[in-house]
Formats: sequence, C-alpha cells, structure tokens
Amino acid sequence: MKNTYYYCIAALALLSVSACKSKSQKQGAAMPPTPVNVIEAKKSDALYYDSYQGTVAALNNVELRSQVSGFITDIFFKEGTVVKKGTPLYEIDRRKYEAAYQQAKANLVSARANLNKAQKDIDRYNMLLKNDAVARQTVDQASATYETAKSQVDVAKAGVESAATDLSYATIKAPFTGRIGISQVKLGAQVSAGTTLLNTISSENPVGFDVVINEQDINRFYKLQKSYTDTTFRLQLPDGSNFGESGQIFAIDRGVNDQTGAIKVRVQFPNPSDQLKDGMSGVLKVLNDDSGDRVQIPYKAVTEQMGEFFVFLSKDTIAKQVKVKLGPRIQSNVVIMEGIKPGQKIITEGFQRLRDGGKITLGKPAGASQGQGAGGDKGGAQGK
Repeated sequence: MKNTYYYCIAALALLSVSACKSKSQKQGAAMPPTPVNVIEAKKSDALYYDSYQGTVAALNNVELRSQVSGFITDIFFKEGTVVKKGTPLYEIDRRKYEAAYQQAKANLVSARANLNKAQKDIDRYNMLLKNDAVARQTVDQASATYETAKSQVDVAKAGVESAATDLSYATIKAPFTGRIGISQVKLGAQVSAGTTLLNTISSENPVGFDVVINEQDINRFYKLQKSYTDTTFRLQLPDGSNFGESGQIFAIDRGVNDQTGAIKVRVQFPNPSDQLKDGMSGVLKVLNDDSGDRVQIPYKAVTEQMGEFFVFLSKDTIAKQVKVKLGPRIQSNVVIMEGIKPGQKIITEGFQRLRDGGKITLGKPAGASQGQGAGGDKGGAQGK
C-alpha cells in the first residue's frame, strides 16, 4: 500500500514536469514582433483630374465646292498652307461666264434705250392729248409700252447681276483664314456645280475639343461653363504629353441623345503654334471637384482584398488593419478619401505577413526592398 502511494506521487511529479516543459516550449515557439517601417499620414494639396476621351475639332471647317461648272484652269495655293480670307484658290474657265456677263450688260443698255424712247413717246403723246390732237387709245398704248420698257430694264439689271455672280464664282476664294488641305482636283479637271469636292479648309486658332459626357454630369459642366480657372481644363496629347494651354467650355450641345443618355461638350483651346490638328484624338482632363487639401500616403502601403482596399496602422506595438476609400494616384502616393486621419501612423513596409492585431516593432523589415503593396510596379487606382 505504501509502495502504491509512492508510485502515484512519482507519476504526478512526472506529469507536472511534462506540463511545465510543454508550456515552456510553447512560449519559446511564440512569433516574435514583426519589424516594420511607418510614416505619418499628412494632408497636402492634391490636384487631380477626371479623364474624357475626345477629338480635336476645328471651330470653322468648310468643304470647298464650285457653284458653277467647268474645267479647272488655275490653282493658286500651296497645299497644306494657311490661306487668308479672300485669297483666290481655284479658277474655273471664265470665258463663257465673261461672255454671258458682257451680253447681259449689252441687254441692259438696249433695255435702257427702249425705256428712254418709251419715255419720250409718252411725254409727246401727253402733250398732244392736252391739245386733243391724238386719240386716247394711242396714249394708253404708249403708257403700256413705257411700263413694259421699265420692267425690261429691271430684268436686264437682274441678268447683269446673275452673270456677274456666275463670273465671280468662276474664281473660288477662301471663305475665312485657315489651313487648306490637299487638293481633290488637278488642273484641267472638270467640276460640276455643287457636287465636286475641291478641298477642305479649317480654322486653326482657336480650336475645339469634343467630348461626350453622361447626362448625370451636365450640371457639373454647366457650372464649369460659368466658373473656371487656368487649371480647370487640360489636354493630354496622343503621345502622352500635356498640351501647354488651358481651355474653357465653348458650347454644350442642345440636347441629350435619347438612345445613349449622353451629350456632347466642346471645350475651346488656344492653338498659337498649330500643334492641335482637326480630327486629332486626345484626353480632356477636367479638374475633379474633390481636389484640395487631402490625406496622401504611399501607394505601396495599400493592400487589396476582394476588390476592397486596406491599410495597416501602427497602434503602439499592435498593427490594426483599416478599410480605406482611395482617390486618384499622384505619382507614388495615393489620395485617401475615407478611412485615415492626418497624424495616424501608416505601416509602409513589413506588413505582408501581418494580421489585424499582430505585434510589431520598428526596424528594417526583411526583404523590404522587394515588398510591394496593392500597386507594386503596376498602375494604381483611379480617381473619380
């Protein structure tokens, strides 16, 4: 019995030692704090833009067509150059139009001569009528002849004006100052009135830039039409560079397309160096309404999970994961619209293996140079 008691005591001692050893091993296996780098979230001026694809449009663009028929006898311009308003561009064979003009003038001279004769006849018959030396019927006929002669003069004048107009149309002139394109006809080509395209001329300074916006943005653009600054409208060129001039709204279309729910807006830009060409594509940058003094943090501090974005905050020795709403990327930073306040400590490196509530310590994280956030080396989140 006594031996049994000793055996029980020994067994309990062994169990106690084993439990203490197991507890000691568990404590030794606990994860050490994760070294991290942190920065303080700060507010700074953030100007960012919404993007709209569009095309350059000349404010004045005209297709040149002849108003009379004939053969091209002269071309006076160099293709692709700027021509001034009223400059002769093409000439159509003038001979028959000059002949028609001369004939019309001759007809006018003849009509005026007939009117002069009719005037003298009516004056003479009226004098004879006072002396009762001529029949009333003869006077009436002379009056009718006089009125007919007057109308023939009017017809002849109209003929002269019509012939002069046709003759002027034989020389096609620039309707405004602009750049003319490549000629669609050559010397000796036959053209038909109103149908044959000769060329196209476009104004160049200023120019418009056309974009299509959603009807939900109409009120925003109406406000921008009344109030804008030099930073409100910017233009990005096809090669990715920024156009050096700022724009302003030229016109908002009269109505919304009932099929697409969209409306066209034209923004006007100065074009002193003729850098913008009619039909050129580009991106209109419109200053976002949320621009201003905003919290910004390095984009590499952001992680993405299931389409949502998170940041780790440093709370003494504890990492706390918070959900954030991102604004646009500004170089290596990103604007934080919601979720972070100025002065909070943001973990920028070493958070790759962190969990919410994990222990941290300040220090150089292992492999920090390779760590990447949600953006990495790729494009970042877009703004509104």
